[in-house]
Amino acid sequence: MNKLLFLLFFIQFPNISILVAQNLKVTEKTKSELMALIDSYSEARDKNDTVLLKSILTADVDQLVSSGEWREGISEAVEGMQKSSYTNVGARTLTVEKCRLLMPEVGIIDARYQIESGDGSIRKMWSTFFVVREKGKWKISAIRNMLPSSQ
Repeated sequence: MNKLLFLLFFIQFPNISILVAQNLKVTEKTKSELMALIDSYSEARDKNDTVLLKSILTADVDQLVSSGEWREGISEAVEGMQKSSYTNVGARTLTVEKCRLLMPEVGIIDARYQIESGDGSIRKMWSTFFVVREKGKWKISAIRNMLPSSQ
């Protein structure tokens, strides 16, 4: 019996890997929707609009910021974002570099993230957004902010 199960698994394994390893094309419509999501995120951060922010984040959102702080859940994430905007004053700019879909309703967005302070200095980082479609609307499920090393 074990040999039969192994044989069935071995025969089906290539088919499973093809299904999992799909490289889905991002249509112009989807790209536009994903970019609009990031624009909404930027707007919510700039205006300290917690209602908008909560509408574009999943309930279980988590965020890892460049300082190493890990924010888990929508309340902790929103509170942390508000504090960060208050303590790291400056013009924030997110420029989407790449969008890709892992599944029709799961995607990754990579963006350059800059904060220009009042003294003209610019903090250059990267942000990766993990997004999911919930009830027909794209939402942010996770955010990873990275500060490149000075090497």
